Amino acid sequence: MIQSTEILNNARKRAVILLSGGMDSATCLAIAAKDNYECYAISFNYGQRHEVELACAKRLAYVYGAIKHLVIDVDMRRIGGSALTADIDVPKHRAIDPAVDVQAADIPITYVPARNTVFLSFALSWAETLKASDIFIGVNALDYSGYPDCRPEYIAAFEQMARLATAEPALKSLNIQTPLATMRKKDIVNEGLRVGVDFRLTHTCYDPVESPEVENSEDSASPTVMACGTCDACSLRQKGFLEAGIDDPIAYA
Repeated sequence: MIQSTEILNNARKRAVILLSGGMDSATCLAIAAKDNYECYAISFNYGQRHEVELACAKRLAYVYGAIKHLVIDVDMRRIGGSALTADIDVPKHRAIDPAVDVQAADIPITYVPARNTVFLSFALSWAETLKASDIFIGVNALDYSGYPDCRPEYIAAFEQMARLATAEPALKSLNIQTPLATMRKKDIVNEGLRVGVDFRLTHTCYDPVESPEVENSEDSASPTVMACGTCDACSLRQKGFLEAGIDDPIAYA
C-alpha cells in the first residue's frame, strides 16, 4: 500500500496560468503543462475590444489540458483610459523601440491602467484557494509595448506583496513565474514551438477586423476574424516570426 507521505511526494504542483489567448500566455500554459504542473487557467472579460481572444483562450485551455478554466468578468470600460477599453483609436504603424527605457518613454494608449495588478490579484485569490504554489504570467520586458506592469521589478514587488497578503502557508513561498520575461519575440516563437504551441489557435491583435470571406476551419478559434497587421501587438508578433524565420500561421487583413 502506498503511504500518505509517498502520495504527497508524488503529487503534482498546482499552478494558476493567466491565459489571454495570445502567443505569450499560450506558451506559458504549454511550458507549465510540460513541466508537469496541474494547470488552472484564468482569463478575463474586461470589456476589451479584442474580445475574440477569449474564444482562443477557451480552446487553448482545452487543448493543453487545463484542469479548469475560469473566465472572470471585470468591466474595465467603466474606468476607461485605454484604447482597449474606451472609444479611443488604437495606434497603428507605431515605431516600437524596445531599447528605450520604459520610464523615459511614452506609455502607449493601449496600456490598460493597473490591468496586470487586477489580473494577478484574482489569480492570487484562486491560487490561495487551490493551495497552488505558482502563478504563470506571460510578461516580457524586451520586445514589448512599454507597459510599466511588465517590468521585472514590478513582478518582484507583487510577489513579495502576495507572500505578505495571504493566509495560506503554502503561499508564503509563492513564485510568480515569468518564463518569457527576458526573451525576444523570436525566442518566444521558438520556445512555443519547442513546447508544442499551435500558434494557429492564438490571437494577438488589439483591433481585429471582421472578415466573413474567411472560410470556416477547424484550425481557427475564430475563423471570421483577422488581425489588423499594424497595431503594436501585430507588429511585435510579425517581428518575432520574421526574425525566427517561421511563417506566422494566422490571417492578417
